[in-house]
Amino acid sequence: MIDAACCLCRYAYGPLSMELCTASVSGSAQWSHIPTIGRVRRHGYVSSSSWVSQRLRQSSLYVMNAASTGALPSPKNITQLPRTNGAVVNNISNNKPSSALEQLDIERGVCIPFRKYTPEMVRNKVLGSRGSVLSLASRGVEIIWKLGLYWSALMYDFLVGRDEEIVPFRARQLRNLLCDLGPSFIKAGQVLANRPDIIREDYMNELCILQDDVPPFPNQVAFSIIEEELGQPLERLFSKISSRTIAAASLGQVYRATLRETGEDVAIKVQRPGIEPIIYRDLFLFRTLASFLNGISLQKLGCNAELIVDEFGEKLLEELDYTLEATNIEDFLENFKDDPTVKIPQVYKQFSGSRVLVMEWIDGIRCTDPQAIKEAGIDVEGFLTVGVSAALRQLLEFGLFHGDPHPGNIFAMRDGRIAYVDFGNVAVLSQQNKQILIDAVVHAVNEDYAEMANDFTRLGFLSSGTDVSPIVPALEAIWQNSSGKGLADFNFRSVTGKFNQLVYNYPIRIPERFSLVIRSLLTQEGICFTLQPDFKFLEVAYPYVAKRLLTDPNPALRERLIQVLFKDGLFQWKRLENLIVLAKENVSKMSSNPALKKNTT
Repeated sequence: MIDAACCLCRYAYGPLSMELCTASVSGSAQWSHIPTIGRVRRHGYVSSSSWVSQRLRQSSLYVMNAASTGALPSPKNITQLPRTNGAVVNNISNNKPSSALEQLDIERGVCIPFRKYTPEMVRNKVLGSRGSVLSLASRGVEIIWKLGLYWSALMYDFLVGRDEEIVPFRARQLRNLLCDLGPSFIKAGQVLANRPDIIREDYMNELCILQDDVPPFPNQVAFSIIEEELGQPLERLFSKISSRTIAAASLGQVYRATLRETGEDVAIKVQRPGIEPIIYRDLFLFRTLASFLNGISLQKLGCNAELIVDEFGEKLLEELDYTLEATNIEDFLENFKDDPTVKIPQVYKQFSGSRVLVMEWIDGIRCTDPQAIKEAGIDVEGFLTVGVSAALRQLLEFGLFHGDPHPGNIFAMRDGRIAYVDFGNVAVLSQQNKQILIDAVVHAVNEDYAEMANDFTRLGFLSSGTDVSPIVPALEAIWQNSSGKGLADFNFRSVTGKFNQLVYNYPIRIPERFSLVIRSLLTQEGICFTLQPDFKFLEVAYPYVAKRLLTDPNPALRERLIQVLFKDGLFQWKRLENLIVLAKENVSKMSSNPALKKNTT
């Protein structure tokens, strides 16, 4: 049970959540002082932004260190967990996570008192609907029949000894099968494409090209949903709207329109009709099946299969609620409000609802078209520098990052800014998770692979108590083989490929939020190589990290800086010199938009 953090939610703010890592609890005191750092996300998470919510900025909160029942724990029942980055978190002994979701909260370093997804809510919603038994039975038969046929084919291949040679065909067959089974399975396939802990790499490569582009549903249906959601006739809100969809996906489709009041061009995102009960039904069936696979999952991944389904279900239901996407956009707008190199579209919440989202139309250049970018007078290398910097700020500074930055969601503006669209799939990293990531970088720099393996346990890749000694040599081999080539040849894809082999051979689970991090880095690195094949991703990333280490007043980062500068008790003057040079390079590059430097010259 999550004591200190959840008390803040239950006693002080109700629907707000707090990062566990900020709790600093005295074992003998009844009251705990919890610093309130970070923006409070309205749909449950706390974003680790560099700014502080006005509601929390004015004073620190004192919250009672009690369980959810309100009873005060006695000192003898309180155990002090190891000090992590300067923060001590107390836990009540014998209070183990009572569910997979609670386990996820502890692992993430956040608690979420009001959720879009719980297994109980899904079960009640499905079983409480009319004709649920018949619907579940028919859908279950369809799924079991199609997946059963595919599994039988795999078993036949294995028995006749041709399972390896026919892999490319079976991988394509799996991709087509997931498309046939509908939106829930398409989304599941996209998740599996980033989960080397669950499927082998050759299948992942095939699922990576799995697109959720599907035939659009009729305009009349879409327009009816808009009118129903907004409560007004279409012509009263918009002076014109495109007769064809701009894009269609498994969960919704997009139109271009013009607001009647202001004449502004906007994008309208409309959810597919009747998709919610389909998603709920499939999630119920997924979790029912997962309950029978817990034993295998514990053995192979070190966690319950139900936990993996809960991670997937939570993100999927968040994507279904467009009000949450509107909140995501507002959070990104706030985070980048002082950054002249990044464009985030405005959201029109007065014209939006849970199934309709209206946002500013982005008139940009696709980021995979280098010729068009050059013709617009934009320096390609400068634009890539802007993109890498924006990605690193999302990951390491804000802890709120775009989870699906594929080429259709990133544009180059004609003024040199990078623009993002589609904020339905975002992920949150707590302050605790960010600090552990920095720990892992420090341990890699210091070649402390045993501690790097322990970082994987702290981040949730390995279950608590796992013997990391067999993994240490593998980590050392991966890192030395990749970093030994120098910056010129280092790329995330080669490291990820080796890491995929590691997680497939050891009981390692990639938490959903980190699978998004990996996918985000790989996708953006791929965009960089498309625009400039010899682009050095780390040559841009290192100066940013150096500047953060040298200038950030966060005590945790100061501690990491000391760890970097000392090795075996000796001060590393060369490292300090390199950090200063790299930080100066970052400040020089980002003092103005580097994408426009060539124009200015």
